[in-house]
Amino acid sequence: MQARTYLRASLLAAVVVIVLKLLAWKVTGSVGFLSDAMESIVNVAAAAFALFIVRIAEAPPDADHPFGHTKAEYFSSGVEGLLIAVAALLILAEAGQRLTHPEPIGAVPLGAAISALATAVNLGVALWMLRGARRLRSIVIEADARHLLADVWTSVGVIIGVLLVPVTGWLWLDPVIGIVVALHILTEAFSLVKRSVDGLMDKAMSAADLADLQAILDRFRSSDMRFDHVRTRVAGTRRFVSMHLHMPGHWTLQRAANCRYAVEKALIEAHPGMIVTIEMLTSAQETLQEQNERQGAAQGEQNCPPPPAQPTPH
Repeated sequence: MQARTYLRASLLAAVVVIVLKLLAWKVTGSVGFLSDAMESIVNVAAAAFALFIVRIAEAPPDADHPFGHTKAEYFSSGVEGLLIAVAALLILAEAGQRLTHPEPIGAVPLGAAISALATAVNLGVALWMLRGARRLRSIVIEADARHLLADVWTSVGVIIGVLLVPVTGWLWLDPVIGIVVALHILTEAFSLVKRSVDGLMDKAMSAADLADLQAILDRFRSSDMRFDHVRTRVAGTRRFVSMHLHMPGHWTLQRAANCRYAVEKALIEAHPGMIVTIEMLTSAQETLQEQNERQGAAQGEQNCPPPPAQPTPH
């Protein structure tokens, strides 16, 4: 199943959910239900934009983009985060006005039942999408699924809070619920934008993936073979790793190539789709870049002022 299938399902579910939540707000007049519905409006826009971005990300490499277009996925999660933040600010404005001018709400049981139905739809779709995100390693699907899960928890809180309003008679409780929901949405927005920035900045693979990668390399390390300058980066659903493989200079080219192939094969089998770049060097050899880096570090040490002389004890 492709990423677009998940996003189409998310878009359809978002439309159904927003209709239900707007209906819950209409029958009750609750700002809490309104805040919940506004977040779902963002879901629709985010899912539609994500569907558009995935079509770009799935495009094969070309002359201008030899490493593919998978980084386009980060634009989707970033835009989704910004849209969520805008929705949160609108909710805060509405809740602040209702807090200063409290209004009674009605038909609470009916509105809560409608909202609960919408929440159940969101929960089912979110769990299904999370499984797909793990299988496809897609940040777009994961971002959309986690947004839906956040929507589920805020909806549960809203339903409980709104049900308490007629029981307690506290009219201020309804706008306070809206404010709490808005603040929660803002934290989710910050998380999504941060992940997008990390991806666009060529962030390394996760700690768990890095540990797995090192464990694979440990299987090949010996007195004759060593690895250094292991670098990784993530671009959407793709993983990239580059490294230097040092081996004795008297080995034949065939033997060296066989070792390189074995390492590459083990890495790709553990991480399907990974792009592996291995530069072969002799045991005592370093690249020109490494030599320049070492010379630069040595020059920097020479330019440092000497430590102050210690006073002679009397």
